[in-house]
Amino acid sequence: MPSPTHPPAFSFGSVDAQRIDHAIARIGPKWTTWSTMILAQEKRPMRVREIAAQLPFVGEQSVSQRLMYMHADGLVARADVRRRGTYQLSAVGESLAPVHRTLSDWSRAHLPLQTMAEAERVEDALGRLNLRHTTAVVQALGTNGPLRFSHIADEIGVDRPSTRHRLLRMQADGLVGRTGSRHGDPYVLTDAGQALGAVYATVEHWSEPVTTFKTSSSPARVAAATRTHTNVPLTGDGARTAAALRRSAAAPNDLFSHATQPQLRVSAAVIARSAPGRGR
Repeated sequence: MPSPTHPPAFSFGSVDAQRIDHAIARIGPKWTTWSTMILAQEKRPMRVREIAAQLPFVGEQSVSQRLMYMHADGLVARADVRRRGTYQLSAVGESLAPVHRTLSDWSRAHLPLQTMAEAERVEDALGRLNLRHTTAVVQALGTNGPLRFSHIADEIGVDRPSTRHRLLRMQADGLVGRTGSRHGDPYVLTDAGQALGAVYATVEHWSEPVTTFKTSSSPARVAAATRTHTNVPLTGDGARTAAALRRSAAAPNDLFSHATQPQLRVSAAVIARSAPGRGR
């Protein structure tokens, strides 16, 4: 279990991107935060149906599958092995509380979202970070300052089409911007992107005691859920969730109330803080 001490001082150059990506992949899939927070609030072993009853917009089978993956990842423990046994947070799962607080604080301070449930806010934040190469791009820009597209691709060792796709998504998520409006202008971290230092430090600190956890027998990892933007069509899972919300009178209206995500401008202060002189 992680020690209660504060995480060490952070610099983007010290980021272990692989460790952070692995940790976020564990805690980032949809409904993981919701399930963790329910178990933390109840402070008792719970059956699948009890947890599902507090998530009226998710089917019991989906909750059962999510708990199965969480058990394989060491986030929850089973009190017994019976088919209808109970789940409770493991020590690793309980230690997620500081990570959730840091993600929530980062979201409130830097993302233009309207009021929403705390678990949804954390899952929204994780959805922006739980995407391949995102950590590497943030590290490259945080360490080197403004970089042109081609230099980012070289820096993170990813082909240019994949790099372009990742940068477009990160722009939509408010993590990166451009230093100007002309084609070819360098990319730079937004204020939200710069503030990810605290998030990465907390995630990396949490992950240190559990990196040796054996996952060779774990079920095949499901793809990380993608946060639904107002301008992106719902995936199959998103469409089913939306339909379930419309059917369920028990689901509060503000559970999924994402605000429209505007394109964030990069402040002059952020550009000034970034390291100048890098070959661009």
